[in-house]
Amino acid sequence: MSIDLTEALAQLNQGRRDARSFLAENLEHARAEACEHAFLRPFFADAEAAAASSDAAAARGEPRPALGGLALSVKDLYDVAGHPTTAASAAMADAPPATADAPAVARLRAAGAALLGHTNLSEFAFSGVGINPHHGTPRNPVTRAIDGKDRIPGGSTSGGAVSVSAGAAWAALGSDTGGSLRIPAALQGLVGFKGTARLVPLDGCIPLAPSFDTAGAITRSVRDAALLHAVLSGAPVTLDARPLSGWRLAVTPTFMQDDLEPAVAAAFERALATLRGAGARIEERALPALPRVADLQSQGGITAAEAWAWHHARLAERGERYDPRVALRIRRGEAITPAALVALRDARARWIDDMTASMHGIDAFLSPTVPLQAPEVAPLRHSDDLFFATNARLLRNTAVVNLLDGCAISVPCERPGELPVGLMLWAPALRDEALLSIASRVETTLNDAAGAH
Repeated sequence: MSIDLTEALAQLNQGRRDARSFLAENLEHARAEACEHAFLRPFFADAEAAAASSDAAAARGEPRPALGGLALSVKDLYDVAGHPTTAASAAMADAPPATADAPAVARLRAAGAALLGHTNLSEFAFSGVGINPHHGTPRNPVTRAIDGKDRIPGGSTSGGAVSVSAGAAWAALGSDTGGSLRIPAALQGLVGFKGTARLVPLDGCIPLAPSFDTAGAITRSVRDAALLHAVLSGAPVTLDARPLSGWRLAVTPTFMQDDLEPAVAAAFERALATLRGAGARIEERALPALPRVADLQSQGGITAAEAWAWHHARLAERGERYDPRVALRIRRGEAITPAALVALRDARARWIDDMTASMHGIDAFLSPTVPLQAPEVAPLRHSDDLFFATNARLLRNTAVVNLLDGCAISVPCERPGELPVGLMLWAPALRDEALLSIASRVETTLNDAAGAH
């Protein structure tokens, strides 16, 4: 599908389409090869009922709900009433059905979303790669259409991103602890928005690291990201229509631009040139505290410590059912003492203060979302060393924003026919509306330039 959720809603409200006909197309895509391993638990009958309800309201002359009975997918971390929540793990295979929707799911349902199913992910959301040894790894349908190779979908919201890029869902509810919305979005040519964590409730969601976990969506456009953020946060989002020249943007010369694949570096520099040509003011701003990220993440950091606190009893009972790579990363948290965890949290707070001071006066920073394009799956399956090195590279830039407790969005910046590359815009906490406004202008400018080639 070439249109986005906002355009589909417009067609519904203008009477040019109905929700059931859209859903029939979504279901056809959901059952196709491109979505293999994307869905763990389909809710197709529930989705059909939601679409029918939206159409019935329209037939009575009533307004359709905000999401119009259109299809959205749900990451298998969120409780959906009547279905188990398993985090794509064999260790959770006997989980009982949830008795209630998680608040994020309830808000989508109340807004008229047709919930299509629980989607696959990196087990317990603990990897940016997207490989799952229990349920299979969803293919990256975007890169496969370009070069025919099986490349990673990105994680941890792997199945959610595939559901959107393959045409099964208009948007995907996911989570982001170190980049799990933005990484798969970047590798599949989609938009991934990580809002300020406190704005969307995470009750009824299996945690990874509560200090960083964020609920959000993968979408086909920035305006769709704004729409989903409004629904999930329960607060209206108004995009500022000022031109690019009305915002102060910046890049930081080191760390975020280190060790880029040539294709990523080229796409990033081309994007900056295009934005400057459209009037954007992009300055270079040093962020002296940025290299201290390594200290905050040593031995797995806060993430491993908090993951160990949630998993240690289950690992003792069912450790053989875990993905060994995930279990290894979680077990790193065992060595972090309570005193060390307090020290890490204090160090993070000081780091946020230092970073925020250095970012003063800048509306958004720009960087590559990830320093590489989607690698092939097969080598990563067979080499632990390559897997862990690739995972670290994928998470390097995105995890900065989670440590910052900030907000960020990845938008595509590749040209047609190229493997996807993400451009990340990021800012400190509670700058969500401004960031979405800037991203909307950036997206339009880059799309216009791509269309000219």
